[in-house]
Amino acid sequence: MSEIETILSPQVPAPAGHYSQAVAYKDLVFVSGQLAPRPDGSPTAGEPFAVQARQALDNLLAVLAAAGCGPADVLKVTAYLAGAAHWPDFNTIYAEVFGADKPARTVVPVPELHHGYLIEIEAVAVRRQTD
Repeated sequence: MSEIETILSPQVPAPAGHYSQAVAYKDLVFVSGQLAPRPDGSPTAGEPFAVQARQALDNLLAVLAAAGCGPADVLKVTAYLAGAAHWPDFNTIYAEVFGADKPARTVVPVPELHHGYLIEIEAVAVRRQTD
């Protein structure tokens, strides 16, 4: 029976709460919701949505990379946006980041997010066997 593996990327600030950046079980990787702090921990809260969205997606990709995954390995994304008004900008930035890859996705408008951020994004990915 496989063990649950904790994934930690040094390119993303360490979790401040009781959770892991991601966990893997067998070939599945579950990435916790990523806000948009920079790698050095400085916040992007208060900056434009586009800056925060790109940083949150960069954080997500860094955690995925630490697990041995990339955008093509993502099965499902859930994005929480502080207000539906950010949805068009999110779509544009998300399409730039994921390119031809189109994982299943849910976008949830919420009234607010922790620390004043405008976006939080989580994902489920698969680690493919290499022969």
